[in-house]
Amino acid sequence: MPTTTPGPSGQVRDRVGPGGPTEADGRLPHGATVLDENLAGIGNLDPALADALRQATADAADAEIEIQVSSGWRSAAYQNHLLEQAVGTYGSEAEAARWVATPETSLHVSGEAVDIAPYDAIDWLSRFGASYGLCQVYANESWHFELRPDAATAGCPAQYPDPTSDPRMSR
Repeated sequence: MPTTTPGPSGQVRDRVGPGGPTEADGRLPHGATVLDENLAGIGNLDPALADALRQATADAADAEIEIQVSSGWRSAAYQNHLLEQAVGTYGSEAEAARWVATPETSLHVSGEAVDIAPYDAIDWLSRFGASYGLCQVYANESWHFELRPDAATAGCPAQYPDPTSDPRMSR
C-alpha cells in the first residue's frame, strides 16, 4: 500500500508500495507501444500526443521501425520514486534535476511526454517526428518526446540543454 514520506527537499510525497512502481503507476512492460491502451502508462497519455504517436508508429512500421514507449504517463508516486533514485544515483538534488523532474513539474505525470525506445525508433522520430508534431525537448535526453503541434509547419523548437534550463520546470 502506498505511503507518504519526505522526498527530496523535505516535501512529503506519495510513495509507491514496497514492491516498487506497478502498471497502475504507469510502469510499462518492455516492448509496449502506443497501441497498448489498456496499460495506464499509455491509456493516460494526452489524447493529442497519443494520436500523433499512433500516426508516427504506423508510418515508421512502413520503414520496418517499431516505436516502443519505454515510459509514458506516470503517477506522481512513480515520478517521486524516480526522483529519489536519481538523487541516490547522481548524489544531489541539483544533479538529479538534470534528468528527472519533480512530480509537480513532470510532463510524464500530466501525460504530455513519452520516452521512446529502441535507438532506431529514437533516430527515426528525431528525423521525422516534427511532421507529426513530436519533438525532442532536451539535448541530454534523446529518448524524451513531447507534442509541439506547430512543429509540423514551423519545425521543432531549439532543445533545452537539460530540464534545468526549461522554464516549465520551475513552476
